Amino acid sequence: MTLFLTPSLQLLMASVKNRKAFQKMAFDFAANEMSPHMAEWDEKEIFPVETMRKALIFETLSTGCVSTTAYLSIHKMCNWMIDTFGNTEQREKYCPELCTMDKFASYCLTEPGCGSDAASLPTNAKLEGDHDVLNGSKETDVYIVMCRTGGKGPKGISCVVVEKDTPGISFGNKEKKVGWNSQPTRAVILEDCHVPVISRLGQEGQGFNIAMRGLNGGRINIGEVATSLPFWLFLQFKLAEMATKLVASRLLVSVSLCSMAKLFVTDECFNLSQFVRQNGYLKDYAVQQFVRDIRVHQIPEGMYTPLLL
Repeated sequence: MTLFLTPSLQLLMASVKNRKAFQKMAFDFAANEMSPHMAEWDEKEIFPVETMRKALIFETLSTGCVSTTAYLSIHKMCNWMIDTFGNTEQREKYCPELCTMDKFASYCLTEPGCGSDAASLPTNAKLEGDHDVLNGSKETDVYIVMCRTGGKGPKGISCVVVEKDTPGISFGNKEKKVGWNSQPTRAVILEDCHVPVISRLGQEGQGFNIAMRGLNGGRINIGEVATSLPFWLFLQFKLAEMATKLVASRLLVSVSLCSMAKLFVTDECFNLSQFVRQNGYLKDYAVQQFVRDIRVHQIPEGMYTPLLL
């Protein structure tokens, strides 16, 4: 049989195929280049620069090292902000080296006393001639800094790009963290840090909007990283939890605690049957009958819902 696909459908199928190929490449990379070193990076707090320069695809890479992949998400967000809100000169200056990861970027928003509440940040920038003079507290090359150039509230915030060798920028001690140890965390301290006005991203007062849009993209990436974190452990823990509940079900039946047994056992057996996912809907597998029949067991001899009351 000959299949005639529309151009858009052909492109979609090609896109899916390419995406799977990229994902497999990333999975292999994570398994070979990241996973064997994850414990060492964490214990020795190593910032794996060379490995990150090879990396892509967040969810799959995070199966190798969650911490390192999380930094890649931050780096990507900074690059996106420059590419989206920067002018042609800024994009040409920063984006190529950030894309190749010859340089690394960080996002400076959180401050003592205000957390990630961008509308309340105290770091300020005072215009002197053609420079913004930054003062405030914020191991990379480029920093996307949110600072206050106007009054209180979100409309008083602007966004500037600060390079690490700019006079007036210094760094606090490396923080000792419980996790994310393969990416360093330090206070970025700005003391009379002179930054050219042409280093602003977007317009004056647009910083809050830039910060929120950047964070929205970053949250998706962090979510991708997080989804893979529990996946492998989930299967093992879920099986152990199921075994525990199966034993508990048998004990409730054996001691004849009728209502408790009816409520607990039928519920847990139904949950156990869900573990096989789509196979529970195919008649080729016997479990589909268990799924259908166990659901009925929750109804007679006392409806499931009233037993909860």
